[in-house]
Amino acid sequence: MEAEKRTLYLMGTVIQLWVDHRQSAYLLDQAEEKLIDFEKRFSANDARSDLMAINQQSGLKPVRVSRDLFDLIAIGKEQSVLADSFLNIAIGPLIQEWRVGFKDANFPTESRIKKLLPLINPENIKLDTEKQWVFLEKKGMALDLGALAKGYFADKIIAFFKSQQAKAGFIDLGGNVLTFGEAQNHEDGNWRIGIQHPFLPRGNYATTISVNNQSVVTSGIYERTFNWQGESYHHIFDSQTGYPIQSELASLTIVSDESLTGEIWTTRLFGKEPAEIIRILRGIKGIEGLVITTDGQMAHTEGLTSEG
Repeated sequence: MEAEKRTLYLMGTVIQLWVDHRQSAYLLDQAEEKLIDFEKRFSANDARSDLMAINQQSGLKPVRVSRDLFDLIAIGKEQSVLADSFLNIAIGPLIQEWRVGFKDANFPTESRIKKLLPLINPENIKLDTEKQWVFLEKKGMALDLGALAKGYFADKIIAFFKSQQAKAGFIDLGGNVLTFGEAQNHEDGNWRIGIQHPFLPRGNYATTISVNNQSVVTSGIYERTFNWQGESYHHIFDSQTGYPIQSELASLTIVSDESLTGEIWTTRLFGKEPAEIIRILRGIKGIEGLVITTDGQMAHTEGLTSEG
């Protein structure tokens, strides 16, 4: 078997792929094609995508979509309507108004935000499972799957590697990491995943955690920001206010078996205070977490192995 690595530039980020298989190059070619296809169909920034077809018909008519896109939207709605969830796949109008992370980032007026808030209610996403129809009840609504999509894609790529009997594999979608099999460069076979330091340039780690056959997903207020009148604003929004979430949390890392699970919980919990997040995670079987506060303190659940 010959392991190979590949670097891709898709979805606005750097993607690292690694697989150990007798036909590694072929598997990487297939994985690249899948990721390009996912980006084309699931993008909220491409007017030609399948997701944008739904948004363009908001308030007008339902749109039939592929099974995988429908399934992710259904999962997203289920997680968005929970009373204590900060995840909201109907957040699209706010994302597009603020444009944090883009060159045309904008600070909306209070009146503009008030007009947008009625358009981000996930209860107004209507789904027909049998027909695979998605309908946004109010004109101007827009789905954005950015809080879930990378985890979903990572799970699909690693499942493909496994289906081809690969010995081991790894995918990093800009900080969303999923591993399987043994890491070749460590005697214990575990992968070492660096957790970005929220106050230092990318590539500087606050700590490193050890995982095997697990996903590591980190969300942080440092990922995309813009400055306006001397204040810095990040890209994680509060659906109740229309403004970026304000808390003592700088970053949240979730370790889980599936990457989509990590995406769900980093977003669901991000609006809560760090101590409460750790308390909640202690009661959830099968996942571990690590928080870094805005004043640089770090805490993690007992089952997490942290180094340095």
